Amino acid sequence: METARIRDKGKAGGPPRVAAFDLGKVLLDFDYEVAAANLSRHTRANVKELAEFFLAGNLLERLERGRIGAQEFFNAFQKACGFEGSLEQFRDLLGSMLEEIPQMTALLPRLKQAGAQLYVFSNTNELAIEHIRRRFPFYKLFDGYALSYERGLMKPEPAFYEVVERLTGRSGPEIFFVDDRPENVRAALDRGWRAIVHRSPEASRKAMEDAGLLSRLIQPAEEESRRP
Repeated sequence: METARIRDKGKAGGPPRVAAFDLGKVLLDFDYEVAAANLSRHTRANVKELAEFFLAGNLLERLERGRIGAQEFFNAFQKACGFEGSLEQFRDLLGSMLEEIPQMTALLPRLKQAGAQLYVFSNTNELAIEHIRRRFPFYKLFDGYALSYERGLMKPEPAFYEVVERLTGRSGPEIFFVDDRPENVRAALDRGWRAIVHRSPEASRKAMEDAGLLSRLIQPAEEESRRP
């Protein structure tokens, strides 16, 4: 009921002006076992041991919070798994787990054409982002980036959502957010944002259409009034 109330309030103010996206499982699919299989060819560890390195313990969370850097994380990986390659090779092999979701990234140019500001809002790390910058052209389409490792914050912490509001200069129903984790979406709804849990590209596109995001946000009369 509360979610419906927030969404109705947002619709009353017109379409959102900002579209914010999580990266993993929304714009990019990922599978740590793919990275582990590729890394296993260059280490003394097997696929299971490599997957456990990434998913067990708190090293990855510390990396995503910016409490350790890429070099420190890489050094720990070398020591634990016997990797003999360079940091750059490690970054690329780790990044091999990422795969673009084209049905979602194809919406980004349409959203920009409609006048929406585009932002990345993601729990992530510098190894992943450096790989994404190099490999995936869609990343350059965004107007700004709220990245956990740069801010020392992670979703669903309220302070991280405040970062997005400061970056965009928008708040409440002016922001439309897409994330695959329900707890992150609930935190957005608690702030009055319009937000959805990403289930499929078709469902997310429909939600954006229903919110008016894929329609032209600045009407011709509004453009005329802005001319000097």
